[in-house]
Amino acid sequence: MILTVTPNPSLDRTYELPGLVRGAVLRAAADRVDPGGKGVNVSRAVAAAGHRTVAVAPLGGPEGALLARLLGEHGIEAAGVEIAGSTRVNITLVEPDGTLTKVNATGPGITAAEAESLLEAVRARSAAADWIACCGSLPRGLPPQWYAELVARSHRAGARIALDTSGRALTAALREHPDVIKPNAQELAEAVGRPLATVGDAVEAAAELRERGAGSVLASLGADGQLLVEASGTYFGSTCVESVRSNVGAGDASLAGFLAAGGAGPAALAAAVAHGAAAVQLPGSVMPTPADIDLPAVVTTSDVPLDRALTEPAP
Repeated sequence: MILTVTPNPSLDRTYELPGLVRGAVLRAAADRVDPGGKGVNVSRAVAAAGHRTVAVAPLGGPEGALLARLLGEHGIEAAGVEIAGSTRVNITLVEPDGTLTKVNATGPGITAAEAESLLEAVRARSAAADWIACCGSLPRGLPPQWYAELVARSHRAGARIALDTSGRALTAALREHPDVIKPNAQELAEAVGRPLATVGDAVEAAAELRERGAGSVLASLGADGQLLVEASGTYFGSTCVESVRSNVGAGDASLAGFLAAGGAGPAALAAAVAHGAAAVQLPGSVMPTPADIDLPAVVTTSDVPLDRALTEPAP
């Protein structure tokens, strides 16, 4: 079972448009609403792959009630913590060429009592979890150290932690040694304080984060592929995607594939790459099923293309 923690979940509304024109009245060719937030998306991908998952998240207002209902429809147990504020609603506009325009709401503030209730909800369910995936930005009211506290408590309970966050929250959590962290190229560059222009730069940055406390680093390099740096070695994987329909939740699908495949080694990296590639070819934040997965080849340390320039260098 994979337990996910999403401190700032959302309802994700996606509209597919024939074109985006500022100031115009636009009619959507298609629209959908999905339960959202990075950890929620991980749970959705895990459930789509046929595994058990529980989603811990603060839920408030009618939006929170709808989110809980949608999770149940996806076969996910919602361990909701009731909050006074209302769950946020995010908007994604998709153009025919795959261009996305996203409007992400800030979300409700979390009180100290609600924050402690979230930690207690994780503790109550952690014994049954193979992995705990803690994902996303922290909402108003939670300090940057909140993830660090969650990692520390979960480790004391014997759980393995995968962390997907950035900025001060990531820096603080590294001191508590999360088992896996999952930055993208920009977040990786931000964490080490320097630009990344090549795959080799990303490898060096990932190694630095391991020295600072991460057990292993699963780094998404966008269209260039994914990188895994862990105690057993360095691995790189990529695959060809013919067309991108939506990249919403693709990184979350990658993390789900990685954890469901064991959370370590080249086979888990191949699953991560395959899940991410499948997700970008689906509408909105739809998560891939096993029928969508095509496992790519993964190269080991000696063959990692260190000199390859990144398509989108991280600042």
